[in-house]
Amino acid sequence: MIEWRQADWRTTAGRIRDAAVSSGAPVTYGLIGVCGVVFLISPLSGFGGAAHRSEEALLAAQAAYFERWGVIPAELWEGSAHALITPFTALFVHGSWLHLLGNLLFLYVFGAMAEERMGRVQFALFYVGCGYVALVCYAAAHADSEQTLVGASGAISAVLGAFLYLFPKARVTSLFPFLFFLPLRFPAWIVLIFWFALQWAAAQGADAGPGVAYLAHVAGFAAGFLYAWVRYGRRARVRVPATATEGDSQP
Repeated sequence: MIEWRQADWRTTAGRIRDAAVSSGAPVTYGLIGVCGVVFLISPLSGFGGAAHRSEEALLAAQAAYFERWGVIPAELWEGSAHALITPFTALFVHGSWLHLLGNLLFLYVFGAMAEERMGRVQFALFYVGCGYVALVCYAAAHADSEQTLVGASGAISAVLGAFLYLFPKARVTSLFPFLFFLPLRFPAWIVLIFWFALQWAAAQGADAGPGVAYLAHVAGFAAGFLYAWVRYGRRARVRVPATATEGDSQP
């Protein structure tokens, strides 16, 4: 939930918060809805089990689903029309309920204010464009991999990067596993830089096998931060001390 607590509601931060709440952030919530619907109708959700008469048939359907809509690095560079579209379609495909909900939580917490600052159309293009770039960067680093890559993580990482630049004074409620999941409030820049450092460290030890595509997270975050820096410059940063995003985020 996005909430700004300010003594002076005429500040820039207050206006952004009010606009985000009143507009309902249609692009952010629309992306959440699309990802949810796509997952529900996919063979991954568990709701279509009746259509598959055996576990083998279900696994085959899931594999075919990933191959059709996900990014396969080794095929991407062949240049086929279908392969070039997959970095876009893969942004709306998730491999499990945990994968889906984890991504959508971050998008819900950070997306609305970024959308309001950028504008609806620009935010939508930013989300898709940076997400595409993040997946292509991962595919370039693992050009020979046959493993399928899916998920909105690269695009959402870009939202986090842009949020860090645009709202450096925001405060975020975070749950840290190594602190027994105590809800603690930190400036967004501390949480997001810590998150980025974890992704970078994990990317160094990751291989091309199945698992989390940390490099896509790193590339997306960097793309989002650089986009906000180049597009908006220093004048766009909200420097008013604020108590911003309320919600649970796990770096």
